[in-house]
Amino acid sequence: METTSILARDLAALGRVTEGTSAESVLRGITEAVARGVPGCAGGTAELWMEERVLLAASHSELTVLIDRERDLREGPSREALSTGRPVTIPDVMRESRWSRYAATAVRHGVRSVLVVPIAVEGAVVIIGLYGVRPGVFTSGGPLMALLREQVTVALANIWEFDDVLTGAAQMQEALAGRSVIDQAKGIIMSKSGCSAEEAFEELRRVSQHHQVKVADLARLLVTEHQQKHGGAAPA
Repeated sequence: METTSILARDLAALGRVTEGTSAESVLRGITEAVARGVPGCAGGTAELWMEERVLLAASHSELTVLIDRERDLREGPSREALSTGRPVTIPDVMRESRWSRYAATAVRHGVRSVLVVPIAVEGAVVIIGLYGVRPGVFTSGGPLMALLREQVTVALANIWEFDDVLTGAAQMQEALAGRSVIDQAKGIIMSKSGCSAEEAFEELRRVSQHHQVKVADLARLLVTEHQQKHGGAAPA
């Protein structure tokens, strides 16, 4: 099957991750890219399966209905591709004998031909569906599937790497915030008891263990109570 420069461009763009990018936005972008860039393709779906959880995007609401129907029936080209790991082609839905109930739903929504491509990525599987309103517009070989596999794998890998970076940054910020409030709590204890910074921290740790709460959470409580009683910031 012929691939187009439009499809290659649109799929490549999905790999450029920004702060607003998500797995959902990439899946939606895939469906729009195949509908726009694959000859004969009138619409697309993309399902991301991870640990029995699934995210679904579709270029048209009718295709969402079709995928939901397929799940209810537990049969159809997407289910077949998911279980076997191999592409599935329906040249003409009206002549399909494997899944008659699925075929009836597809015809009602104007679908005459289907190509489903499974793509294994790290810890997940992406099922991409291409749908035509005419029979015989898809074949299961060649450059199209290679392009889909390459670009979809890159896009999702970039998202997960970006998420890891954001998670690491958030954890660092949380750690820094926790350290700041602990220092404030130590200052309160030191001003009241005249103890050293090390002794103040040991007292915080002892009380946190006794009440089975985190040191940072106990420190926040102590600082909040101090500010409510005395106003302003905690002692330095």
